[in-house]
Amino acid sequence: TLLQGIFGDLWSWLNPWYGPWRVAKRLFGARNDGMQPSRLPPWLGFWPAFALFFAFAWFELIDPAPDDPSRLAVVAGLYWLLSFIAMLIFGHEDWSKRGEFLTIFFSMVARFAPFQREQGRLSLCWPGARLLVAEPLPLSGVAFLLLALSSVSFDGLSKTFFWLGLFGINPLEFPGRTALVGIGSFGLVLTFVLLAAVFALTVFLGQRLAGDAQPFDKAAGLLVWSIVPIALAYHIAHYLTALLVDGQYALVALSDPFALGWNLFGTADRMVEAGVVAGAESAWWLWNLQAGVIIAGHVLAVLIAHGLAWRLHPQASRAALSQLPLTLLMIAYTIFGLWLLATPSAG
Repeated sequence: TLLQGIFGDLWSWLNPWYGPWRVAKRLFGARNDGMQPSRLPPWLGFWPAFALFFAFAWFELIDPAPDDPSRLAVVAGLYWLLSFIAMLIFGHEDWSKRGEFLTIFFSMVARFAPFQREQGRLSLCWPGARLLVAEPLPLSGVAFLLLALSSVSFDGLSKTFFWLGLFGINPLEFPGRTALVGIGSFGLVLTFVLLAAVFALTVFLGQRLAGDAQPFDKAAGLLVWSIVPIALAYHIAHYLTALLVDGQYALVALSDPFALGWNLFGTADRMVEAGVVAGAESAWWLWNLQAGVIIAGHVLAVLIAHGLAWRLHPQASRAALSQLPLTLLMIAYTIFGLWLLATPSAG
């Protein structure tokens, strides 16, 4: 996610389905639009991707053992197979644009990147500049982007003493993930519903303040692009500590991926330094870096939202008025994000 947000669309080069799909297409003499002429019904919008993203978030955040190697391998393999079959039926392009949630999420994040490649040329632009010219998303796309933000927000919230205390759980005697499946499932849904409801309310109030009869779905579909910098900032800040530690384990595994005693890149015997995220000094640097990322993401989101508001309301006063509720929401979410970083957590 971080690399997509900086360097643009790298996922198209790493996509694990495109190569096998092209091979299958040639072997079976497929038409240009896919292995079969079937197309996803237009009314489905992004809902297939939304459902799969929710299932992914549930597995990562709620499942009792999402990091168990065999369990993770089975789930990843089944998802690859499901997506590959869907691409054979509906075509690679159609399913990638509306059904495969990783491709959709990464393409949305890539719009924030200061680097972009067009017609074989690499160019530099302001971060988020391509968000300002994005087409309005349908309501299913709005829901997808809001889920991307609400899921990572709940990941942080679910570990706090505050959340656990609401259900009578002593955070100092953490019962484990198995005991929290029901609570976690409820919280994951509730976080999304609350964020979606508040976002819809801010868009509605903004249009009323502007005094312009813009369709709600158009306004929401356009303004939701301003969520991308916030979602990106939350992903970076929330998973930074995991990246610093688990990234070291990845380097070790890279040299011996099958546990056969190999040392392909000389990193198999590397010691993992968990101290990089421990201690008062490390905590101070990490917290300030995470807080800075969250604040910067929200500042950019406000600027992008204002630019998008100009597309809805070319008159300056109306554009400014329409942004008041959404700006208040972003300020509140900034405070919420900083609170998540500072509040005690367990697990």
